[in-house]
Amino acid sequence: MREGRLPLSGFRIGVTAARKVEEQVQLLERRGAEVEWAPALSLEPHHVDDAALRAATEAVLAAPVDMVLATTGVGTAAWFAAAERWGLLPALLAHLGSAEILARGPKSVGALRRHGLRELWSPDSERFEDVLAHLRGRDLAGVRIVVQEHGQSLSMVAHALRRQGASVEVVTVYRVQSADDPTPMFRMVDAVAERRLDAVTFTSAPAVAAFLDAAGVTGRRDEVVAAVQADVVACCVGPVTAAALEVWGVPALVPERSRLGAMVKTMEAELPSRRDGTALEVAGHTLLLHGDTVLLDGTAVPLTPAPLAVLQALAVNPGFVVSRRALLATLPTGTAASEHAVEMAVARLRAAVGTRCVETVVKRGYRLATDPG
Repeated sequence: MREGRLPLSGFRIGVTAARKVEEQVQLLERRGAEVEWAPALSLEPHHVDDAALRAATEAVLAAPVDMVLATTGVGTAAWFAAAERWGLLPALLAHLGSAEILARGPKSVGALRRHGLRELWSPDSERFEDVLAHLRGRDLAGVRIVVQEHGQSLSMVAHALRRQGASVEVVTVYRVQSADDPTPMFRMVDAVAERRLDAVTFTSAPAVAAFLDAAGVTGRRDEVVAAVQADVVACCVGPVTAAALEVWGVPALVPERSRLGAMVKTMEAELPSRRDGTALEVAGHTLLLHGDTVLLDGTAVPLTPAPLAVLQALAVNPGFVVSRRALLATLPTGTAASEHAVEMAVARLRAAVGTRCVETVVKRGYRLATDPG
């Protein structure tokens, strides 16, 4: 970065957040970025059906609870606030307090602890699928489980638990709704598809879903996915949000801590290097990526499209694992749609840059052999 030049000067960044948007825009603009804002969700995204929530709460209280799955901090807090309005909070806390409590992440842990409830277990990943993996294999026959649902439906989660024999009560605290006026989002879809943005930020999985839905409505979803796989950097506040992109084969830039400020600092550090070319220390070698050009210790390495696509996907978050499914989605059109195609592309990549540069992580995927920190 030249002296006196702000780290994100010259970058155009799309922001899809509806909440805390002023803070995010200010953080980006202070670093020199030009910001385009298009809320993916309603500016009042947490719509609570009070009558339905009360009925669900009374159903929970009607019988003993064996297990509670808390999925979001805002949802847990809103549920308890509503119960307090109805005069049911003491009974609800006592009822849940005797159960085994699992929490998806630190925000739901915090909401529970503020009301005197303690979680028995919470995954480091903050991914709800890891909560399900924790329960997989357990005999849940006759176990009554309460699932605090976040803004999107968890009906599939309930079905999965019922298959293990559990009796499941889903408590829908709020629903997330798309933006009231989709016009700005349609403009952002066009900007991403046409590569007029350098990056786009997401702070929730529902925002990712709403953005891709808007792209589908306009007929540009394939163009958008291709753009964020290659040229427009998708920046996510945490791994749960990034997972919503991963299913589309889109690698995301994710900070170590799931916080807005950490995301912006990560962008500040990463985006300029990506524009100038990404230089990585990998297994004792210097690997430089600039567009379709790859240099290994200063020597050009010719790569065909499939291994190049794999390398570009792995380089988005160096040292972090990218699943075979995500890598498959990055392969060029016409490539066989199987994990064997990924394995062949990885084999060719290793032949070109060295077998130690790309590591296999059993049952998870592949990563570059570099320190993610």
